[in-house]
Amino acid sequence: SKELRQEMFAPVGTEEIIPRKSYPIVTAAIVAVNVLFFLYEIFILITEGQVGVASFFSSFGLVPAYVISGKSSLLPYYLTFFTSMFIHAGLLHILSNMIFLAVFGDNVEDMMGRAAYLAFYLVCGLAAAAAQIAADPTSMIPNVGASGAIAGVLAGYLVLLPSGTVRLLLFFGFFYRITKVPALLFISVWFIIQIFSGVASLGVVADTGGVAYWAHVGGFVAGLFLASLYKAFMRRRLYPGY
Repeated sequence: SKELRQEMFAPVGTEEIIPRKSYPIVTAAIVAVNVLFFLYEIFILITEGQVGVASFFSSFGLVPAYVISGKSSLLPYYLTFFTSMFIHAGLLHILSNMIFLAVFGDNVEDMMGRAAYLAFYLVCGLAAAAAQIAADPTSMIPNVGASGAIAGVLAGYLVLLPSGTVRLLLFFGFFYRITKVPALLFISVWFIIQIFSGVASLGVVADTGGVAYWAHVGGFVAGLFLASLYKAFMRRRLYPGY
C-alpha cells in the first residue's frame, strides 16, 4: 500500500501525560529493516533497472490474485503477507511511512511492551492485507508498504493514549510552522479520509494502482480491536495511579 501522506503537513512528535519509560527498540528495528529493504531495492534498480524492481515487487509484494488462486512466485504466497510490509514503492513512500511509525510507534511500544507490540504490529499488517484482498481480490498489482500495519499503530495510540497531542509541521512552499492538535482529532480525521477514499477507489484500484485505502482501514480496525482488548486486560499495568 502507498504512503500515509498528507500534502501540506506532517506529524513530527507527540506529547502525552504518561511519560515514555524505555527506548523503542522494536520500532527502531522495524524502521531499520524497512530502510535496509529499500536500500536493496535501490541496488536492484541500479543493477537491473525498472524491470528488476518490478520483478522484486511481484515476488515479495502481496498480489491479491495470487493469494486467491494459491499461486506462488519466488516465495510461497503466504510469506508475502509479511515481506510486503517491509518494501516500499519510492523514497516519499518510505519516508512518510517511517515518519508516522517513529512518531506514534514509540509510545504504543512503551505502553504495550516490546513482544506484545511486535505481535500487534504484525497482526495489524496481516489484517490490512486481508482487507485489501477482500476489496480487490482479482488484482495483479503487488501491494507493498508498511502503512496498513502503521494504521494499526495509529489506532493503538488512539486507544491507549487518547489524551495525547500531536505536533504538526504545517508547510506551504518555503513557509512553515509547528502547531499542536489533539491526537483524537488528528487520527479520527485521518481514518475518516481513508474510509471515504476507499469507497471512492472501489472499481478503479485494479486498473490504476495507487493508495491501498482498504489496507489502511483494515489495519486501523484491527488496531482498535486489539488495543482495546489489551487495554481492558492490562489497565492496571498501563495506568498505575490513574
